Amino acid sequence: MIAGTETITNASKGMNGRKANGARGGPESAIRPGDSRPNLADHFLECCNLNRYLTVADGHRFVITEDFDRQARIPADAAAMAAIFSKDKLVAQAAVLPLGQAAKGLKTRKERATFERLFALIEEQALDGRVRDSAQALVERGFREAEIRALEGHLNDQMSPARNRYRQFLEIVRRMMDGAMTAPDFLDEFKSFTADVAGRLDFGIYSFCLDRLFGSLRIPALVKQLLVGELVAFPPLVRRELLTNILVFPGQSEDLKRFVRNSVMAELGRSAAVEIELLEAYKLNRVTWSDLAGTA
Repeated sequence: MIAGTETITNASKGMNGRKANGARGGPESAIRPGDSRPNLADHFLECCNLNRYLTVADGHRFVITEDFDRQARIPADAAAMAAIFSKDKLVAQAAVLPLGQAAKGLKTRKERATFERLFALIEEQALDGRVRDSAQALVERGFREAEIRALEGHLNDQMSPARNRYRQFLEIVRRMMDGAMTAPDFLDEFKSFTADVAGRLDFGIYSFCLDRLFGSLRIPALVKQLLVGELVAFPPLVRRELLTNILVFPGQSEDLKRFVRNSVMAELGRSAAVEIELLEAYKLNRVTWSDLAGTA
């Protein structure tokens, strides 16, 4: 188990009673029939144990910053888990905000002390320094609304240029689909887009964009193969998620799946190929976290 998770669970006991069900489409709203996982925090912990980006409960998409807005009331332990362990730093920063919002309305000294312990844990263990700073600022300023709004504004300022760049790239995608661009020109645009938004756009949005590309019948096979060549060179965690998304996409062509597997084997070797094969099986519900833990 990841260090600190038991403390998160204990610190947030009693606070989760304040939660409502996740907003429609939020992280908690999509749970598979018969799913034995009791709560969203456990699911996030499973993602962490698998060294993955956080996904919604049924795994059909990655968590994005909007999943932690004021309308989506997230359980305290799940928000704390996301703030500390999310691989997406923007999501980690956003996850602090609902905790501050909940703490603002606490009435008793005991309740406030419980939240302060949770924030102290975030300060100690969060992967991202900005998350630690946000947690400290909220505690020091007594979880005031003005501080929460300031943090929201700062996060929006970070993301706005990347969101605008994403919308511009969607126009490039449309031109590619209409046959108005050559494959090399589109690849150059993709490289430029990726460089511009790296670390400044939710991973879930970037992933969704690629899903649209690889799932579209209007994108030529040559373009998809060129994109695979780019993804193979991405950092290990990112490429593992994105390449397996191609492999598990409903109706994906066997030719493209074969091309992905051959490219991984040729460029990255057997070890990386096995990692991708195992995550593919997990995403398709062929194996469980327990099965994968047994292979470690």
